[in-house]
Amino acid sequence: MAEENRGTSAGSHRRRAGGKRGRRRKPAPRRRGWRIAAWTATGVVLAGGAGAGILYYKFNGNLSSVDINAALGKNRPENIDNGSQDILVLGSDSRAGANSAYGRDEGSSRSDTAMIVHVYAGHKKASVVSIPRDTIVPRPACRTSGGKTSPAVKSAQFNEAYTVGGAACAVATVEAMTNIRMDHYMEVDFAGFQKLIDKLGGVEVTTTKPIKDKWSHLNLEPGTHTLNGEQSLGLVRTRHGVGDGSDLGRIKLQQAFIKALLDQVKQIGLFTSPTKLYGIADTATKALTTDRELASVDKLYSFANGLKGIGSGDMHMVTLPVGDDPADHNRVIPITEASSKIWDALRADKPIPEDALKDGAGTKTGADDVVK
Repeated sequence: MAEENRGTSAGSHRRRAGGKRGRRRKPAPRRRGWRIAAWTATGVVLAGGAGAGILYYKFNGNLSSVDINAALGKNRPENIDNGSQDILVLGSDSRAGANSAYGRDEGSSRSDTAMIVHVYAGHKKASVVSIPRDTIVPRPACRTSGGKTSPAVKSAQFNEAYTVGGAACAVATVEAMTNIRMDHYMEVDFAGFQKLIDKLGGVEVTTTKPIKDKWSHLNLEPGTHTLNGEQSLGLVRTRHGVGDGSDLGRIKLQQAFIKALLDQVKQIGLFTSPTKLYGIADTATKALTTDRELASVDKLYSFANGLKGIGSGDMHMVTLPVGDDPADHNRVIPITEASSKIWDALRADKPIPEDALKDGAGTKTGADDVVK
C-alpha cells in the first residue's frame, strides 16, 4: 500500500496519453475536496486561502497524501485526453482516535462511502455514481500496509478493498470495475467531516418524514433544520432511520445532503470573514487525504477553480445499478448490462442513459425525497 505523506508537495502532473480510451486533463484546472461532500466545501475554502504566505505552508503541512501512481504502476486503464476528469471520493469508516465516539470497529479502516465523480469536458456539469459498500465485486491483488500482497479474489465486499490495501487498493478495485482511470483520489474521515460542517456554521436541510436512529444519534422531525456537524454525520450515516434500513436508502440521504451542502457553501460569506475562512481552511486541510498530485494548496486551488461553475443543479447523482446477491441476500451485486452502460457513457464523456438505471435496486428506495 502506498505510504501516506504529510506536507508533501505534489510531483509533476502526469501527462495524458492520447488515444481512444484513457483519461483526460486540460492543461491546468484541477479540483476541490470532500468527505461525502467535503470535496466541494474544501475546494471553495481553499480557493480563498491559497495566496496567504505563511498560511500556505501551514495548510500544506496539514494535508495527507497517498502516491496512487507509484502504488499502482502501469497496470491501469489508459489515460484519455478528452478534457473530462474522474475522481474517486471516499469517506473513511475508521473508528480510531476521534472517530471512536461513533462505535467500535472490530477491524481496521473501511470506506464507509464511495462515489465516482465524473466531471465532463468544459467543467460545467458532473455525474456522480455512488457505489453501495456491500456490493460484491472482484478485487485485484493489493499491497497491504504490512508490505505483503493480498491475492486477487473473485468475490469481495467493495469496502473491504480499503481495509485490505487502503486508498491504492480502493482505486485499483474501482478501475477494475469500470475500466476508467481515476484522475484523483479524495478522502475525509468522520471526525474531520463533523468539524468541517461546524466550522461552516451547519447545513440547512428540509426533512419530509421523521428520522430517528439511535445508532447514528439522529432525531429529526419533519421540517427545516440547520444541522450541526454531529447531526450531519448522523444523517449521512443513518441506515435504520429511513426506508428499509439498507445502504441503498442511506445513499439517497447522502446524495441529498451533498446537494444541500453545495448550495450552502455558495451562500456563505466565507471571503468577508478572514477569521472564519482561516478556521475552515485549517479544518478542511487537516481532514483531507488526496492523491500525491493534489497534495498542495496551490494544486487544490487550481483544481477547485476549474470546478467552481458546477452547482447542485448541474450534478446528476445516481446509484450503481445493483440487485440482490443470490448467495447472500444481505449483499448486492452489479447488474452487468446496466453497469456497463454507465461506465461506457462516462468513458466516452457522455450523459448516463436513463435506461441503465431503471432496474437498479437503488434507483427507487424508501428514502427518496425524505431530505430536500
